[in-house]
Amino acid sequence: MKKLGEFLISPDGGSEIVMGNTAIVRAMIESGVRVVTSYPGSPTPEIADAIKSIDKRPFYFEFSVNEKVAAEVAFGASVNGHLSCVFFKSVGLNVAADTFVQLGLLGTLGGMVIVLGDDPGANSSQNEQDNRHYAHMSYIPVLEPGTPSEVYTMFKEAADLSKKFQLPVILRLTTHVCHGKEKVSFKPFQVKEFDNTPKFDVKNGPYIPITSAVFPLKRKLFAKLSEFKKVVENSSLNKTDDNKNRKKGVITCGLPYYSLLDVLEEASEKPDVLKLGFAYPLPETLIINFLKNHEEVKILEELDNIFEIEIKALAYDREVKTKIIGKKDTEEWMGEYTTDKVFNILRNTWPDMLPEKNKSGEGNNKIPPRPAQMCPGCGHRSAFHAIKAALKEGDITVGDIGCHTLGFLPPYNIGEVLLCMGHSNGTAAGLTIFNDKRRVISFLGDSTFYHAGIPGIINSLFNKHKHTLIIMENGTTAMTGHQDNPVSGRNFNEMVDKIPIRKVLEGLGVKSIREVDTYQQEKLTKAVKEALDEEGFNVVIAKHPCMLKFTRHVRRSGKELQGPVKINETCNRLHICVEKFACPSYQLEPDGTVRVQEDLCIGDGSCKQVCPTGAIVQEKKGGNTVE
Repeated sequence: MKKLGEFLISPDGGSEIVMGNTAIVRAMIESGVRVVTSYPGSPTPEIADAIKSIDKRPFYFEFSVNEKVAAEVAFGASVNGHLSCVFFKSVGLNVAADTFVQLGLLGTLGGMVIVLGDDPGANSSQNEQDNRHYAHMSYIPVLEPGTPSEVYTMFKEAADLSKKFQLPVILRLTTHVCHGKEKVSFKPFQVKEFDNTPKFDVKNGPYIPITSAVFPLKRKLFAKLSEFKKVVENSSLNKTDDNKNRKKGVITCGLPYYSLLDVLEEASEKPDVLKLGFAYPLPETLIINFLKNHEEVKILEELDNIFEIEIKALAYDREVKTKIIGKKDTEEWMGEYTTDKVFNILRNTWPDMLPEKNKSGEGNNKIPPRPAQMCPGCGHRSAFHAIKAALKEGDITVGDIGCHTLGFLPPYNIGEVLLCMGHSNGTAAGLTIFNDKRRVISFLGDSTFYHAGIPGIINSLFNKHKHTLIIMENGTTAMTGHQDNPVSGRNFNEMVDKIPIRKVLEGLGVKSIREVDTYQQEKLTKAVKEALDEEGFNVVIAKHPCMLKFTRHVRRSGKELQGPVKINETCNRLHICVEKFACPSYQLEPDGTVRVQEDLCIGDGSCKQVCPTGAIVQEKKGGNTVE
């Protein structure tokens, strides 16, 4: 059996059970993609994992410092004649938007596929934004798969259409499509010979959207879209399930279609179904004909009512009298359209079509709440325990995106405001204005520092805002799977020189910088107290390697980790280790004693200093106790 990387690169066909995020990499290779860029963010980072499994990649890949830069690198490659791809998560498009909205106007000579990982249900995002809105605003076509097989097929179609029309094309995935697994049949392909001759030429532009060029560029874009619509209208990616029901029909797309199929197994009657492969532009003639053939049509779409509005307007213009049923209540606007959700929506639309309860019972068994928490040994936990000792009542703490966002949860309760990556310094600055009584502390991760954090720091220096920034440096982009960042000392492809945060801060003109290992809790508490007592803007770098990544590295190298800690007889049951330090390795027993869950404890010992009686001890190899 071939390894994953060998299979992905093999020109032979075959079938494999893979995630949507893996299927897309095989599609890249078959399509002849030459340049791939990204900034990590769930639900898409496993695309990079699949890429990493290939020893000799036929394309260049990089993690850029943010999504905007990633989009620009891919665009630059495309206008140089190379088929390119950029991928990132839903809110990543907000960061890339300034660049993204220009792409359709300027054209992409070699082709460019933009893979978006939207996140209905906000599984790993701060919102549920529906990025189909961006497609309408920028006039960039969208294909929407619902399974890993469709991911594979539709990526190749998107690449072909992008090259043909020299127009970016979006492949919009959602969390379930990215992470769902399916046996996918891959076709054999001919290994491509690439011409790397730079093909950039201003004659293929213009690439400068000055006022005199904007209207000609927009007319050119609309002409491309007009031709693109003809392809959409006749594409086999749209399909109709004819269940001989001329009264009721459903128009849907992507994952909701497959949830609908599951639900209809219990239906007393099955509506006809039009599944759209393109989310934008829509196949208008196909939709009108479907509407005309039915008395009632339900629009089944995750998140916003984009299809509903467009289809209702289309029906009005064409004088179609079909009853079009859109979203009927608030619940239809939120969450993933899993089978239980679609069951409830369809029953709410046509009560007699389905039984009162979903026979599968999906969604009926309540799962006990399991709060998110930092890993055992996490340096951020040690940092928050120390920082909390330096804070006074009334201090305002501003969080940011990263593992340290979890500091908002009990028992730390640190990081009371959150918008997006890199917002913390700008928001903190605003909180200092007309504020002489309450101290303001902002937090920032090391990856986010380079992603979007530097402008806010410059602003605080330039406009003389008084607050303390604590940079949580753990040497990796931990939250999304330990991707490297500029402080890691390597990029995706090779070892590189580190770009130290302290030197960047000094170069910006930050005068007061303290640097403390987070396991040294007393020193960190002292450093934060001193910083908060100073005038002006200052920085504390609270650093410690990500212990999840570190322990994995130790195990893979064949070395043994230090043994777990133990609780000795001096414990007086103050429960600081459980209630205030809150390492998940500690379990509180009904009788008030504390037990160490040994399969969770990594033996880092950062907890020992929080116990006032010294009851947390650890044995070295050979039996000697470490106090």
